[in-house]
Amino acid sequence: MAWQWFHRLGSPRWFYEKSSAWLPWLAGASVLLLLVGAAWGLGFAPQDAKQGNSYRIIYIHVPASFLALAGYYLMAISGAIGLIWKMKLSFVVMRAAAPIGAALTFVALLTGAVWGKPTWGTYWVWDARITSMLILFFLYVGVIALSRAFSRDQLADKACALLALVGTVNIPIIYKSVDWWFTLHQPATIKLTESSSIDPSMFYPLLTMIIGFYGFYAWALILHTRTLVLQREWRTQWVQKLMGEGR
Repeated sequence: MAWQWFHRLGSPRWFYEKSSAWLPWLAGASVLLLLVGAAWGLGFAPQDAKQGNSYRIIYIHVPASFLALAGYYLMAISGAIGLIWKMKLSFVVMRAAAPIGAALTFVALLTGAVWGKPTWGTYWVWDARITSMLILFFLYVGVIALSRAFSRDQLADKACALLALVGTVNIPIIYKSVDWWFTLHQPATIKLTESSSIDPSMFYPLLTMIIGFYGFYAWALILHTRTLVLQREWRTQWVQKLMGEGR
């Protein structure tokens, strides 16, 4: 049953038909979580003892950074599934994830620069964490560029998947950069294997924002994937029928 469901999920038509019911729930839950998290973090969380109110950009910077990394893994895994099992939908998901991941990486870099000015006295330093995040942005852009560089989708899909897989080497470097090298960037405050160093009054609104960002990412990814599915499958009978029905 699990194997059958896995192959069914690889069908563009099945995904398009089933995902239409998911979008309103994802959108509503994401907006609610983001509104609650933003109001909680910006309006009610206490000031930081050292950074004052400037730390509050963490409620955008950290979720965007998390999604930039997780989204790259999702893009690379989708590409690998497409290469191994020849699933058309996985390649579509890979392509849909690239611009969303690039946008989130840009937001992470921008908010990090804004945060760096009052904290470090400068918007930018060639810090190990920041530099590796910039490389991540260029990897996303590279996948986007490759997807448009070939006239045949099959060649573009394989090239994008290979670049995405090679680029996964950069993800653990980003994560461990603050431990491996001397860096201005602060160590991770949220840890899975040990207690977090952030106060609960600041952590809970941050967690709300992170969950909201993940929900928004899922909504945006599904929406973009559906659009690319229609573009790729426009010659098929089921898409022609949808277009005729105005759906």
